[in-house]
Amino acid sequence: MLAAVLASALAMTTIVAVRYLVTSGLFAWATGKVRPGHYAGLDAQIRREIGWSLASAAIYGVPAGVVVWGWRQQGWTRIYTDLADYPLWWLPVSLLVYLFLHDTWFYWTHRLMHRPKWFRIAHAVHHASRPPTAWAAMSFHPIEALTGALVIPALVFFVPIHVGVLGLVLAIMTVMGVTNHMGWEMFPRALVHSRAGNWLITASHHQRHHDEYRCNYGLYFRFWDRLCNTDKGLAATKAAPNPAASPS
Repeated sequence: MLAAVLASALAMTTIVAVRYLVTSGLFAWATGKVRPGHYAGLDAQIRREIGWSLASAAIYGVPAGVVVWGWRQQGWTRIYTDLADYPLWWLPVSLLVYLFLHDTWFYWTHRLMHRPKWFRIAHAVHHASRPPTAWAAMSFHPIEALTGALVIPALVFFVPIHVGVLGLVLAIMTVMGVTNHMGWEMFPRALVHSRAGNWLITASHHQRHHDEYRCNYGLYFRFWDRLCNTDKGLAATKAAPNPAASPS
């Protein structure tokens, strides 16, 4: 049994690491095409980001591997594969539930990481990326990586989710984690400045967190930032132009 668990953990660590390298690599390549020279002079920083991120991949991969083994071999989780097990309306609802709960956990643990003690011990690693790049999405101290690695594996024991929706949750987590750190806004201004965009986090919003530290703590949504008065809006130099201000 131990060998099977270890094999599952190793497999998931490899998957997380490859997913990171492919996704961050793709968006870093896109940055080079769209914003030539945007990461110029950051080679040493990027190497550090990749090193910390690959260490984080192991921390994310181990609990994920245990969950996968427990799901497939022991039936421990609430992950299901048969669409008939739950009403079809639960598919989109479960997606939103997972994203909201993950965002809630991230917001409050992220704020904790900005307390002087925890910032010095752990979170300073992430903020050493100045400016952040597409490679910085998983550049965490092991303590911070552990706080992020446990939430989704914990949720699958309590909240039913179809395996396909779980894959979508992980895809959204990966893409938003990378695009929020690219240092430029890839999403169209029509989205960023729309009603929906006012509640979503993109690079324009998260860049302000990296500029000012004590604001904009969320991962997916601006709900907790707005409720707790920590939302300072978009970074002035990163925001897409407001269509309302554009000449007609």
